[in-house]
Amino acid sequence: MSENAPGASEPTSQPTSGGATERFITVSLDKRGVSCTARLLDDRAPITCDAVWNALPLGGDVYHAKYARNEIYALLPPFAPQEPPLENPTITPIPGDLCYFTFTDTQLGTSSYGYENDAKHQGRTTVVDLALFYERNNLLINGDAGWVPGIVWGAVVDGLDRMADACQDLWRAGALGETLSFRRA
Repeated sequence: MSENAPGASEPTSQPTSGGATERFITVSLDKRGVSCTARLLDDRAPITCDAVWNALPLGGDVYHAKYARNEIYALLPPFAPQEPPLENPTITPIPGDLCYFTFTDTQLGTSSYGYENDAKHQGRTTVVDLALFYERNNLLINGDAGWVPGIVWGAVVDGLDRMADACQDLWRAGALGETLSFRRA
């Protein structure tokens, strides 16, 4: 599979009118062969953007949200030297938002979530959740924990329609065997 999203022509980074450089990544559902391109929000979440950018490529088994609605995500081991602060937070992500969450193994280690074995058996005390929101009407509230603010660190700029269709297929057909990947564009 190509590292670039189909039809995307943006380079990995490009200068802006203010002299800063914009950075882009490709977000993919690998088995389905669907990708979209996102711009990092360096001006709003610089610490989180640097942490993700420096760790790329990243990826893992994909999950579809139960509570937040129109979200897919991968659970990863911590990759930043220090977990980012809650910069550019939201509890109401919009279509195309890429969000970063940090959870403890005990927060995720209950059978109601469906991945307690992954959370407990990998010996991690911290789990990073990188998420893509693909449609409207999301609310980051969890019946067990309450509000769950996330860091918005990226915005899809190309291919959200294709990705949303693939996410709906994932919701209906299942996520088993599918991976969510993040790579430099």
